[in-house]
Amino acid sequence: MSLSTKDKRAAFRRLHAVGCFVLPNPWDVGSAVMLERLGFKALASTSAGMAWAMGRIDGAISLDEVLLHLSAIAHATDLPLNADFENAFADTPDGVAANVALAVDTGISGLSVEDYTGHAEKGLYEFDLAVARVAAAKAAIDRSGADVVLTARSEGFIRGAPDMDATLRRLAAYAAAGADCLYAPGLREEDQIRTVVQAAAPKPVNILSPGLPVATLAGLGVRRISLGGALAGAAYGAALRAAQEIASEGAFGGFAQPGGRALNAIFADR
Repeated sequence: MSLSTKDKRAAFRRLHAVGCFVLPNPWDVGSAVMLERLGFKALASTSAGMAWAMGRIDGAISLDEVLLHLSAIAHATDLPLNADFENAFADTPDGVAANVALAVDTGISGLSVEDYTGHAEKGLYEFDLAVARVAAAKAAIDRSGADVVLTARSEGFIRGAPDMDATLRRLAAYAAAGADCLYAPGLREEDQIRTVVQAAAPKPVNILSPGLPVATLAGLGVRRISLGGALAGAAYGAALRAAQEIASEGAFGGFAQPGGRALNAIFADR
């Protein structure tokens, strides 16, 4: 590694100024290094991918485990790392601020905070509390003196409340509370994405890849495209299918395209 944390944070900030970039989500050090070697400009952690790598379901990871994971990934490459920090592992603004400060100390360059409580029966945080949580996260970053990009996520479209007006109201309030980037995962249609991008301007918008080509999303004004747990899911899915074939049929067709040699080439100079 040759770039300092300060350098990576500055690079991440610049990526949000113009254009459109893909922010893939590694789930461990090896996948982070692989993505760096493929030429991506920045990375984001994935709560789902990390949980699967530990044999758990998404959302079943502790704050301490996440902090250790973020530190490992942040220092594994020269790429900026955005932290999937879920609901900041706290309900109150004070708790959010304390935990965001801990996350900043891991060396991350960006951090996202959700307005989902983490409990399906409770849904999203009440509006005023959700806004206060974003403001608390921003204040914690400012106190740290670190140039960390804060992304505020409104989770309604993936948490059973796909209301565009409510989503736009929340995103506007989060921007006013200090969020640098806005994110409403679950948008699928071009008209939905265009509406959010135009309403959020001049703030950059992150989109969870809806399957549309990068060029299309760039044309809609999207600044950042993340993949969530999709890459980790693809990797584990391929391994699962290959293992199932061996277990059920005694066949090894899943190894028709082995990746070991390619990985050894990628990792050889580390």
